[in-house]
Amino acid sequence: MAAAKANQNEFVNRSKMWQIGFFALNNTATNLYMFAMGFISYYATGIAGVAVVAISYILTAMRLFDGITDPIIGYVIDKTNTKFGKFRPYMVLGNIILIITVLALFNLTHLVPEGMRLPFFIIVYGIHIIGYTFQTAVTKAAQTVLTNDPKQRPVFSAFDATYNTILFVGGQFYIASYLQPKHGGFNQGFFTEFNTVVIIAGAIFTVLAVIALWEKDRTEYFGFAEKSVKTTFRDYWPVIKRNRPLQMLVIAAATDKLAGQVLRQPVVPVMFFGILIGDYALSGTVSMITIIPTLILTYIGVGIARNKGLKRTFVGATWGALISFTLLLVLFLVINDPTSISLSNMGFATIAFLVFYTGGYAFMGLTGNLVIPMIADTSDYETHITGRYVPGMIGTIFSFVDKLISSLASTIVGLMLAGIGFTTVFPEVDTPLTTGIFALALFFHIGVPMLGWIASLIAMKFYKLDDKYMAQIQAEIAEVKNVLVEKNQITLPGASGEK
Repeated sequence: MAAAKANQNEFVNRSKMWQIGFFALNNTATNLYMFAMGFISYYATGIAGVAVVAISYILTAMRLFDGITDPIIGYVIDKTNTKFGKFRPYMVLGNIILIITVLALFNLTHLVPEGMRLPFFIIVYGIHIIGYTFQTAVTKAAQTVLTNDPKQRPVFSAFDATYNTILFVGGQFYIASYLQPKHGGFNQGFFTEFNTVVIIAGAIFTVLAVIALWEKDRTEYFGFAEKSVKTTFRDYWPVIKRNRPLQMLVIAAATDKLAGQVLRQPVVPVMFFGILIGDYALSGTVSMITIIPTLILTYIGVGIARNKGLKRTFVGATWGALISFTLLLVLFLVINDPTSISLSNMGFATIAFLVFYTGGYAFMGLTGNLVIPMIADTSDYETHITGRYVPGMIGTIFSFVDKLISSLASTIVGLMLAGIGFTTVFPEVDTPLTTGIFALALFFHIGVPMLGWIASLIAMKFYKLDDKYMAQIQAEIAEVKNVLVEKNQITLPGASGEK
């Protein structure tokens, strides 16, 4: 162990800050498409003529298919080592597929003859998922070549949180306050303009991410050996069975992701803000208000993670989110009139709402953005205990289970809405408030996230990759590399980047 500590700096792989910042845009590019596809239910039911329950089942099945494709693509990535690198080809190919399929889904589906409309929708959506998985798998797997420095790895979260906050908060503001009013609803004009913005921005982000990874996407950064590790699909189950940190992180992140997917179902803010509070545009305005607190808290959290470790920061942020939303739920149960929450009426209800809502979303943003570097930690743990460098496998095992659980979001929302009478169309902003809508609006927007955070706290009790253990892991990996270098079995990277 002493030798490992003495020599580990020779093997610390760091990146320049611009490389980390630009590479994080790969996740932003795919999140753009996830945000856009969140509105597919409005296109499918309102323009293409698909029933609410049917589209809910289809979206669930597609997300399950999304999870199934993950291990396959992870397997392919681990076996890839071209002159263009291991990861960059999948970033480019994935984005091209996303562009083509989004254009087809939102512009052609309603023009297809009615008898072929549903099969066309399902096939194109399936191809879309393959492209999405190509690009998202790289975000998780390439973390291992970007940096292995425990003090630098959390920096990705700062960039990722900044981009995602701007995307999801600014995106909701753009939709609710500009695009939807401009087009008078979720019509074809709305989708044409929206998806044009998504495609252009996504392509720019992908190009910048490819540039960022150019230096690092080389064999000398691929674990212990310069050749790809031989793996088969039979290797997946042993990895899942023995990698307890991966199991616990999957549970924590997947339950949080389920909550996030429920919140991002377009009908949920329509019910919560448009019907319950009576002001749908407020969803965009309040989301804009949360940007600065979210970013400040994220930067503070990243600073804590660099000194105290990712696990401790994740647990603290989860508690912060749970407490904030508990208070938010109590507020809605005790106030008589939710429509009194208004920026033109800055009374107790409005101020309390802004404080609790902003606090909950700020902490939730921090937990979500800590997950990706934590996946890299579980990959390093696998290398530490087995000597195998399989970041594609680790990242896509995580995605597979994560998507299986979070795939329930659209089904949960669709079936529960059908249970209160919305079987053919979703509630709109002018739908009258009923007891059923009141209960479901609170459950979808507040109750589901709370349940996810409780599950996360339980899972983290059994997640052992704290700051001290990760330092030990990196030191022992460095010790093995020392031995391999002495035997001329691997070579050192040519440069380590900046601190």
